[in-house]
Amino acid sequence: MTLSNKTIVLGVTGSIAVYKAVGLASTMTQEGARVEVIMTHSATEFVRPLSFQSVTKRPVVTGMFELDAENRPNHVARGQGADLLVVAPASAHTIARLAWGLADDVLSCTVLSTTAPIIVAPAMETHMYSNAATQENLERLRARGFIIVEPGSGHLASGAVGKGRLADEGIILDAIRRTLIAPADLAGRRVIVTAGGTLEPIDPVRFISNRSSGKMGYALAEAARDRGAEVTLVSATTALPAPPGVGFVPIETAQQMRQAVLQALPGCDAIIMAAAVADYRVEEPSEQKLKRTASEMTLRLVKNPDILAEVASHPQRPKVVVGFAAESQDLLDNARSKLGSKNLDLIVANDITAAGSGFGVDTNQVTIMARDGLPDRLPLMSKRQVADRVWDAAVALLT
Repeated sequence: MTLSNKTIVLGVTGSIAVYKAVGLASTMTQEGARVEVIMTHSATEFVRPLSFQSVTKRPVVTGMFELDAENRPNHVARGQGADLLVVAPASAHTIARLAWGLADDVLSCTVLSTTAPIIVAPAMETHMYSNAATQENLERLRARGFIIVEPGSGHLASGAVGKGRLADEGIILDAIRRTLIAPADLAGRRVIVTAGGTLEPIDPVRFISNRSSGKMGYALAEAARDRGAEVTLVSATTALPAPPGVGFVPIETAQQMRQAVLQALPGCDAIIMAAAVADYRVEEPSEQKLKRTASEMTLRLVKNPDILAEVASHPQRPKVVVGFAAESQDLLDNARSKLGSKNLDLIVANDITAAGSGFGVDTNQVTIMARDGLPDRLPLMSKRQVADRVWDAAVALLT
């Protein structure tokens, strides 16, 4: 996917991450976009406008009252001519101004004047990012339809370690491409996605679970939504916010997930079960908290229902049923066996011992396998990129 013939306004604000925006502007330009850069006064303290002008071959706007070649105010001309407006990096100060609709500089005026989609990529010190005021302002922007690209975690310019780093260029580009050129090949389709690791209670306090973060399932739900599908996301407990525009069904146990999936099944075109469903549950969970009185404890476990196999053999089976195989050995053999034994159309196999491909990370490296054909081995990608590739394969079977 390229950005040919797209006009993208890149708003750059006062953050040490400004230098990364130069690379972003360069990549978008190389992909064929016309990139119009607007810099706040604070941004020019970190990087000179000439850096952006050199990679975009376009003049950079820094002043509120500058006119374009046709003597129109730049904030109006840029805003009305944009296919997309991206604010990256977005400082806490700029996020607050945008959230409250201020119009006291060229960037905030451009945001108010445009009808194009707006992407905001925050970058700031971790305590500033986690502050309640910043989070409330981001929620205001989300409620108005802004697309927020979450910052990454790691070492910050302040010397601290935490969340607040500008998202990697590839992640921001994914958001840009999805917004501008996402296919609508799931329009009119109903799909189900499961996510997260189920919790099987031992007593009111303790439970058996697994390391699944839910990130892959949530990426699949968001990708399907962006391609026009009506999405039901059946999710075990995670630390992730429910994706907007998606039917969200929270559950805890495997039995609750089975009930929710079967209830959503009628009329469904495709299901992707990315959840890590516990294979076993405690036969008789205690109604009271168990006390540590003995030197050992014995729990009797019984099998949970195999939701994936049940869906694949159900009278109301969706046309496409996709499973996941998270393996630590014999990846392809185990995945191929699961693909056949459960009567699946596709299976997504990932080696959980591989770097960047385990639980809780933002990337994944998978192999997509169909009943016929060679395995499609993908390189290490963001989970959103993986989600789009999985849906590409599912859509091919749907159509």
